[in-house]
Amino acid sequence: MTTSYDAVVPAGGAARRLGGTDKPALALGGRTLLDRVLAVCADADRTVVVGPRRPTARPVRWTREEPAGGGPLPALAAGLAALGGPDRPPVVLVLAADLPFLTADTVAALTGGLSGEWEGVLLTDASGRDQPLAAAYRAEPLRREAALLRAEYGTLSGLPLRLLTAGLRLRRIPDPTGRASFDCDTWEDVAVARARLDRQGGPPGA
Repeated sequence: MTTSYDAVVPAGGAARRLGGTDKPALALGGRTLLDRVLAVCADADRTVVVGPRRPTARPVRWTREEPAGGGPLPALAAGLAALGGPDRPPVVLVLAADLPFLTADTVAALTGGLSGEWEGVLLTDASGRDQPLAAAYRAEPLRREAALLRAEYGTLSGLPLRLLTAGLRLRRIPDPTGRASFDCDTWEDVAVARARLDRQGGPPGA
């Protein structure tokens, strides 16, 4: 059975290692990084992109974190707030906007992996490192932990995301394709991704 979910895509980072380039708008294999990520979560009930408005291949909701550039925690909180309202799905898929090799199968593994008492399912990379921006979470525990951190620190700006995930019961799954957790942080990463996509061929985002 397909799991119903909303999606939050943080896309407002400063990309300092790319010289401040608008990283989500970079084109790889004929499609922007952002559109590649949006393609694999096209069946989300609602999709919120947190960051400056950009052209996208499909309609999304837009919001900004406060303060702008405050990091992944304010971005996640802003995305959750934009998803507010009655009768929302209990699952929120959270995907960074710089993951060119995500697939629909990876998304299905994340969203379908929330069962029992788990409050989140996240990918681990080849070294076993957590990838909290390639994950599916239960919405209410996310809101709970964000509220607790805001109350404790007075702000979410600049806080590491691991402070939030440390309060959740998490299931960790290895990257099912071996490449889904590859992100484009440097120009070298971008070059590697472009070369792989050129060799891969096929429809962008497949």
